[in-house]
Amino acid sequence: MFANVLIVCHANVCRSPAAEWLFRSRQQERGAQPIAFRSAGLRAIDGHGMDPVMRRLLEERGVDGGTVGTHRSRRLDRQSVRAADLILVTEQRQVKDVEALEPTSRGKVYSLGNWSKSDRQGNGGADVVDPHGRDEAVYRDSLAHIEHLVMGWLDKIC
Repeated sequence: MFANVLIVCHANVCRSPAAEWLFRSRQQERGAQPIAFRSAGLRAIDGHGMDPVMRRLLEERGVDGGTVGTHRSRRLDRQSVRAADLILVTEQRQVKDVEALEPTSRGKVYSLGNWSKSDRQGNGGADVVDPHGRDEAVYRDSLAHIEHLVMGWLDKIC
């Protein structure tokens, strides 16, 4: 059983916090055994809030805007990696980045899209497109993809 799950992206202002808050919200709706979900970024600058477009779109999906508004970015560190039972990254290439930061993480780092057969363009790997700074349609597609992947993981870990 997993007690602590860490979701990782690049800057921790868009994809990984969206996944974190979706995991929390959907887990609560299911009444599943509590798991602590947290997020961090490989290149994050500590203290930034969530991307406002992603925050608004999460609120549209019923994720509590008051709690999402408390998010502050944090840079991934070795201690966070060690504390996690499972680490989910938004891009397959980030698995190696996490393992390079903390070699003992091997075997517990997976792509968020691990259970998907292909990504949204039909390619292998199921990477989550980074919508930060792009058109709202890209945010919507990315968030829909994240939610689909989150639900798949919840089916496996809860």
